[in-house]
Amino acid sequence: MLTDLQIAIVGGDARTLEVIRKLTEEDAILTLVGYDQLDHGFTGASKRNIDEVNFSIMDSIILPTSGTGLSGEVETIFSNKKIILKPEYLKQTPPHCHVYSGISNSYLDNCIKNSNRKFTKLFERDDVAIYNSIPTVEGTIMMVIQHTDITIHGSNTIVLGLGRVGMSVARTFALLGAKVKVGARKSEHFARITEMGLTPFHIDDLKHEVANTDVCINTIPAPIVTAEVITKMPSHTLVVDLASKPGGTDFRYAEKRGIKALLAPGLPGIVAPKTAGKIIANVLSQLIKEDVLSRKGKIT
Repeated sequence: MLTDLQIAIVGGDARTLEVIRKLTEEDAILTLVGYDQLDHGFTGASKRNIDEVNFSIMDSIILPTSGTGLSGEVETIFSNKKIILKPEYLKQTPPHCHVYSGISNSYLDNCIKNSNRKFTKLFERDDVAIYNSIPTVEGTIMMVIQHTDITIHGSNTIVLGLGRVGMSVARTFALLGAKVKVGARKSEHFARITEMGLTPFHIDDLKHEVANTDVCINTIPAPIVTAEVITKMPSHTLVVDLASKPGGTDFRYAEKRGIKALLAPGLPGIVAPKTAGKIIANVLSQLIKEDVLSRKGKIT
């Protein structure tokens, strides 16, 4: 249980509702920022403007999966008010305060560094990423069905990257009957791709591999699907870029060439916010408990 633990939840989307629900069940005391338009009430939770929050008593701060913008702005779908996470807010927190976010950027990294607070990026954890790959794959299937006039079965599909998402995407599309090739760089990934019964190729050879591609799914957050690659694609190819913004595709050139290219980060929160929220909520609950136990151990 998280009885009497003070937690500020700043911003968020439909996934965050599951986090709020889980932490209130664990008996934490929640301060919600950016929820003034949320009709639902939660026992043990109060709504505040960010300048009304007493950060000096906060044991944890939970930011949205998107973290903050480069100027500190925090996204929320439950308020029209602008929310800015100022560096001084974190400096006001107790030394043991732990900050959680999905991802980070230079602004948030500097805030954490200057306040010397603990920081966990949830989407860098294997457990969150692997669980999240399930709704990501389902969302990718949905997009391919919606934006092509062929079946996945029998399609020539390229998956770029064999990370936690790439592996799930490649395996599922193969099980649906697609002819799957996977682009990678590491020799151990080539071995795993071959073991999965799929066709491996080196990512540097991508421009030579796309000549008959129906669907290209990128999971690598780097410039991979370049203009040089897009030039070699058939005009009917669909590119689905699952990498975090700005993705790994030259979207400007794809549009110029008439190639449909879709940037689709954050699919779990779009296609299955309840499931995605429960994944985050369960991991957060466990991490906060471990953090509390760790502090108790140091005190004793």
